[in-house]
Amino acid sequence: MRNSLETRLGIFFALVVVAAFLLFELAGGLPIFNRGITLFTEFNSIGDLKPGDPVKMGGVPVGRVQGVHLTGTKVQVELGMNKDVVVKTDSKASVRFTGLMGQNFVALDFGSEKAPAAENKTTLQSKEQPDLAAIMSKLDAAADGMQNMSKSFSGEEFSKLLGPLSDMVKDSQPKISAILGNLQNITTAIDNGSGTVGKLIKDDSLYTMAYSVVTNINASTGDLKGMIADAKGMLASVNRGEGTLGKLVKDEKLYSETTTFMTNMKEISEKINKGQGTVGKLVNDESMLKNIKLTLQKVENATEGLEDTGPLSVIGTVAGRLF
Repeated sequence: MRNSLETRLGIFFALVVVAAFLLFELAGGLPIFNRGITLFTEFNSIGDLKPGDPVKMGGVPVGRVQGVHLTGTKVQVELGMNKDVVVKTDSKASVRFTGLMGQNFVALDFGSEKAPAAENKTTLQSKEQPDLAAIMSKLDAAADGMQNMSKSFSGEEFSKLLGPLSDMVKDSQPKISAILGNLQNITTAIDNGSGTVGKLIKDDSLYTMAYSVVTNINASTGDLKGMIADAKGMLASVNRGEGTLGKLVKDEKLYSETTTFMTNMKEISEKINKGQGTVGKLVNDESMLKNIKLTLQKVENATEGLEDTGPLSVIGTVAGRLF
């Protein structure tokens, strides 16, 4: 009987251990057997986050919150990561929740591929999320404002708002009637073809003239297109080196001859400026210029009074005057 009781107690204890192990696995695993590195991050506020809340990366659980501590003006959160989970040093942590009444958790982003893996007790950067309580308070304030606005448009307040408007309409009724009458007269005149607008709408000759103008513009546009096409053809011909302009632009021999001619002209002008050669002496030698002037004066003197003399006498007189 004693052996039977001990056996039953042993079996019961074994079943309790197995059940506890299964419960721990369903709850997220035993941290003793699944513990990896420990990371830290800091927030201004963590809301309702508490130890035991999950740590997720891309929505997949990768660890649990091991503790929260106040460090000055910040809240330090200790993250216990699972084995074989690689967290980059530039990964950022943020506190999120699964719904308005859901569980809080710490979300980690993947970071960059080139960043090194975080080591044990590394402090990660954090991203602050909007406070749910602050958001709800703002929504409450907005709802109160809408409610107050709706009250201002109800009952007596709404009648007070419309009262001045109705009085203004009553006072302006004669003016409004006159404006409507003028509009009716204007539309009647336009329908009868009176005035500039009426003629624009009713006069067929004006339409014909407008149509003719548009036709001429279209014809001119066609001529302009033809001129543009001709100009393009001329440019293409010049680029191919055809015609006089094409040869002037494309012929390297003509360019060389022109360059040589300009070089020669430059050298000639330089020689003339330096007084070299006959033309240079004529331009720069003052003595030659004086001789030319003296010769012209002698010719002028020799020709004076020759109108009444004979040819031989003229020749003799000119020779005497000159020599």
